Amino acid sequence: MNHRPSPPPPPERNPPPPDRNRPLPLGAPPARPTATGQVNALGARWGRELDHAANQAWTALGVWPLLAMLAAGAAGPARTELEQALGVPANQAPAQARELLELIRRVPGCAAALGVWTAADAGVEPAWAALLGPSAHRELTGDRDKDRAALDGWAREQTEGLLPGLPLDLDQDTQLVLASALLVRTRWPVPFRPGFAEVAAGPWAGRPVDGLEHSGPELFRRISVARGAAGPVTEVRITGGGGIDVHLVLGEPAATPGAVVAAGFDLVAGALPRIPLTDLPDGTPAPGLRLAPRTDGRQQDLGTLRTVAFTVRALHDLCERAELFGLTAAGAEDEGWFPGISRRMPLYVAEARQSTLAAFSAAGFEAGAVTALRARLGAGVPPHRERPRAATASFDRPFAFLAVHRPTGLVLMAGWVAEPGTAS
Repeated sequence: MNHRPSPPPPPERNPPPPDRNRPLPLGAPPARPTATGQVNALGARWGRELDHAANQAWTALGVWPLLAMLAAGAAGPARTELEQALGVPANQAPAQARELLELIRRVPGCAAALGVWTAADAGVEPAWAALLGPSAHRELTGDRDKDRAALDGWAREQTEGLLPGLPLDLDQDTQLVLASALLVRTRWPVPFRPGFAEVAAGPWAGRPVDGLEHSGPELFRRISVARGAAGPVTEVRITGGGGIDVHLVLGEPAATPGAVVAAGFDLVAGALPRIPLTDLPDGTPAPGLRLAPRTDGRQQDLGTLRTVAFTVRALHDLCERAELFGLTAAGAEDEGWFPGISRRMPLYVAEARQSTLAAFSAAGFEAGAVTALRARLGAGVPPHRERPRAATASFDRPFAFLAVHRPTGLVLMAGWVAEPGTAS
């Protein structure tokens, strides 16, 4: 039997206000902030605060999952501060952290891991431990040497030997160690060739360097210019395998490193528009960039990158920037703001560190990081030009780098090259 559909009801004259707590219908865009955006924002804030007089490398991706797990077990001001650092509610953060780590595990050449070690009498809440995922929870034996060997062995295994261990001290009051490990490896489709061996001017003048050079028509399209708070910057995006790009960002000689780093993050986020070379005049329109007509008769634009190989190592004490990471209340020894982790033991964050390594070579880029925290028992554009041109971008003085997961824009590692690699 067929039924005639009923006519739709007339619209209400005064419809009730929308219920913001009602779940979104299937297929609707999520209201929550994206974890990628929040990780990148934390990385940008961190980069602005660092001392760039020496080489730097840091990864907010290594820190964010640890803060997410802490927040899920926190109460009071510790929970509030951690949520502010994360940019998402504490009850959403662990799931988003697991999604990020799983994303990295699916990228060829990359790895990501999360682990927690607790004392036998810590009384860890099963619901909190379950948030970490399978096989992440291990037990501390109380034997400092054995525990040290186990933690360092985990770090070496997860980074395939790139980093020797966790950057933590253990003592008899250690109740919990929460750690993440990150490994990023990518190779260039075409290796760089040897480049300049010495720099003529600037802070690296007269020093032997391990210069590298790459050129091709496709590189012309991956060189761009932007203008922001740092003034003009030149960006070169180098495409690697597995969906990983490495962005090099050069500012004016007088630009502060923190501002150049911030410009790099803004470019990745799309907050700073890129100006393609086709919209720029001949000459030197941006730092380290020279544009000129091709004189060899070829009919394609040609891009050339001249840069240096580098190996950057850094060690960060996250507690020195407790406000940035939401660890101020978490580090209060006499409060115990983590009942969601253990109701039996009042815990506080006694130590939080990150150790990083990033290396750029003729063959590719690799980076590793281990991040760990320890809890103790407490109390105007020119017209388009049709003629082929040659662009040369020279990164022969300090510059920023960002390793980026191309499909999502997630910054895996960022850094500052204050000292170049030297020729061997």
